[in-house]
Amino acid sequence: MRWSQLRWARHSRWIGNSLRYLVNEPLEKKFKKFARMNSSMQRSCMAISSVGFIDIISAIEFDKTGDHLATGDRGGRVVLFERTDTKDPGLSRRDLERMDYPISRHPEFRYKTEFQSHEPEFDYLKSLEIEEKINKIRWCQTANGALFLLSTNDKTIKFWKVQEKKVKKISDMNLDPSKTVGNGCIASSSNSSCPKPCLANGGSSDRSCNYFGNDFSFPPGGLPSLRLPVVTSQETSLVARCRRVYAHAHDYHINSISNNSDGETFISADDLRINLWNLEISNQSFNIVDVKPANMEDLTEVITSAEFHPTHCNMLAYSSSKGSIRLIDLRRSALCDSHSKLFEEPEAPGSRSFFTEIIASISDIKFAKDGRYILSRDYMTIKISLGCQLWDINMDSGPFATFQVHEYLRPKLCDLYENDSIFDKFECCLSGDGLRVATGSYSNLFRVFGCAPGSTEATTLEASKNPIRRQVQTPSRPSRSLSSITRVVRRGAETPGVDANGNSLDFTTKLLHLAWHPAENSIACAAANSLYMYYA
Repeated sequence: MRWSQLRWARHSRWIGNSLRYLVNEPLEKKFKKFARMNSSMQRSCMAISSVGFIDIISAIEFDKTGDHLATGDRGGRVVLFERTDTKDPGLSRRDLERMDYPISRHPEFRYKTEFQSHEPEFDYLKSLEIEEKINKIRWCQTANGALFLLSTNDKTIKFWKVQEKKVKKISDMNLDPSKTVGNGCIASSSNSSCPKPCLANGGSSDRSCNYFGNDFSFPPGGLPSLRLPVVTSQETSLVARCRRVYAHAHDYHINSISNNSDGETFISADDLRINLWNLEISNQSFNIVDVKPANMEDLTEVITSAEFHPTHCNMLAYSSSKGSIRLIDLRRSALCDSHSKLFEEPEAPGSRSFFTEIIASISDIKFAKDGRYILSRDYMTIKISLGCQLWDINMDSGPFATFQVHEYLRPKLCDLYENDSIFDKFECCLSGDGLRVATGSYSNLFRVFGCAPGSTEATTLEASKNPIRRQVQTPSRPSRSLSSITRVVRRGAETPGVDANGNSLDFTTKLLHLAWHPAENSIACAAANSLYMYYA
């Protein structure tokens, strides 16, 4: 599979109040090269010397159609992109045939709008600062040409409506000087020579009082040159308006929000609770999962991620810091403390260490499009030390497939613990056809694995201005059916501080957030304050 790259650089602070995408050289000679970068864009890119902390992207999400992409950053802003290459160019069929208009083109997204979603706050009761960083973004169903989405920081969820509105302009009232009568001036009441009082309705008790001067008279039929204000709408602008605010429902930091397939409800999850909301009701929520013990000293695990089933509105899954995934059914009880299914991999005897529970913590889960498979991401699993697992919800005996991500970092766990890198939360994503999975790593790398029967695909890509495709040599794996529970181990290099190709890793640059296009092989990923897109 061949991947090419498209990069956006946020330069609202550097070049102008907009975003521009930069096209780089192909990742390999075989990669598609679909545009040229002009010299002005190159100079703008070279002028970027430092990355602002508030500009770092913290959330990425495609909508269900894939025509819109939303990003959130640490400054509380949400930036929207719109796809342009799928729009009708407005030419006739004959003209398109004459131009040999290509059917399959590379994806082109342009900057659409941005708005300030959250502001920094301070909780005076708890003496706690609430930062404006966007933790998650989720798209909602569109209506009447308007876009709807949910965004959340650590404490507050907001429901936004983005819609095009026409800009109304009003022309001034004036008289045409060439067609005026007398001196062409209309005296106002302040310039009037009439000293007598006026009636309440604006009339005058003295009919002899002339407000327009002695040399002014109305022509027959009135003044044709008098133009009244006219309202015109020639331009449109995008307006983002906050429809509802869902606040004061979480005591701990919100780590997940997820829309329900019914289009009416959504869930929000923090470390100990999951709440169910109705989009139309912002002052009330229902607590459906509560893992908080009566004595906090007895706390052994916390909730790390939660996701609704894509088609069944009564089912959802949530992961924990112990590496387990629980599938619950809302029809069983109002408080779903008991799960319908539990997915966890048993711990190998004698393999427990100080880092066991830390590296087993699941940072993200995603349902496949059909809802049968669950993709989970942890730092490294215990038994076979794998970081990306695909579960079949019909089989809870073990993961359907497992892929290596950070096995080569096992000798460096002590160093990773000291610099807090071991607590990094990497996201994962699944392609729309369910044949590939992707997740991020250090040095702005991300890896794509093929999970189809018999597939040995394993690609490593770097999100940078000069991307290099890094192939990882992996042993071939036996063919298997989707119903098989055979686990596949991909063994990488074991040299400390280097990746599977022997390249040194930079733990200060990490690719945490990425999203897969719902219908195409396109991946959007964030490296610091830059947004990249790879397509195949």
